[in-house]
Amino acid sequence: MNKLLKDNSYSQPLLFKGAKTETGFSSQPTESKSGSCAQKLKPQDSGYTIIESLVAMIVVSVLMIAIAPVMAYSVATRVQARRIELAAMAGRAYIDALRVGAIRPNDATSPVGFPTDTAAAPTSPSGLYCVDTDGGGCASSKDFYIQGVRPPNTGTTIPTDTGYNLIVRVYRADGFTGKPMTTKQQSVANSGLGNPQAPLVVMQSEIPPTTGEASSYGSLCTRLQGDSQKCTN
Repeated sequence: MNKLLKDNSYSQPLLFKGAKTETGFSSQPTESKSGSCAQKLKPQDSGYTIIESLVAMIVVSVLMIAIAPVMAYSVATRVQARRIELAAMAGRAYIDALRVGAIRPNDATSPVGFPTDTAAAPTSPSGLYCVDTDGGGCASSKDFYIQGVRPPNTGTTIPTDTGYNLIVRVYRADGFTGKPMTTKQQSVANSGLGNPQAPLVVMQSEIPPTTGEASSYGSLCTRLQGDSQKCTN
């Protein structure tokens, strides 16, 4: 009995000491949590100021001003490339019309635009072949005028009976604005939309006889050799 009392007397202080230690440890997290909450409640001085925003706007504006001319030039070059492509298609259609005899000389029933023996640049659209792409007449930048040039004829020779060498120049319909036209072909790599008075496309082709009994080979051989007797052997 005395032994049990002796054991209980020694264990009681230890229990109080352990309780105090546990209380001390349990109070530490509470203090740390309260300290972190106090730090989160503090205001933070972050974000852009008005001066920084103005500087950013100025930098973006300078970059846009530097890029804008390049973008405009690229768009103009693409438009000019598309116009040259359409002009080449119009020139090929004109050549096909001459080969099948759809365009004939001195014929009121055929379209105007039979090739002439004048190699100079046209001064007006009168007598030129019109390609109306938008249906509103040859007046807009989408339409074309085609000039056909053939070698001068000698005597009473009719080009549809003998065939001839053809040069085709395709002009913009809005290029005839009073300024003199030119025969110097422009390139898509020129400046932007190019020169409206210069031909978009210059093509060359051989037109075989569309009337008479001469064959295409015989006509070409006669014009190259200069003697029809050499081409019959």
